[in-house]
Amino acid sequence: MNIKEELCCHACGKTLDLEANSKILRSDECPYCYAGLHCCKMCGFYDTSTYNECRESNADRILEKEKSNFCDYFVLKGGGGNGGNGKDNLLDAANSLFKS
Repeated sequence: MNIKEELCCHACGKTLDLEANSKILRSDECPYCYAGLHCCKMCGFYDTSTYNECRESNADRILEKEKSNFCDYFVLKGGGGNGGNGKDNLLDAANSLFKS
């Protein structure tokens, strides 16, 4: 079952014609405002409430969250919200409590 979720550009907010978890290259841009799509603000791990604003503890520190980067952990977020679906966010938060 292939459910298409609404994905919005982090810069202009317009809906993008992409499927959740699509492969995004570093050079991919929003067709409306030309903002880079392979950036922290479009990633499922992006979370402003965590250290370095990233839930992936092994990712390198990136200062400019709105610019394209070379992060190997990038995963296109699954919707217009703050990274992925709520169930996965809660599970990741619970699991992070037990990481050493």
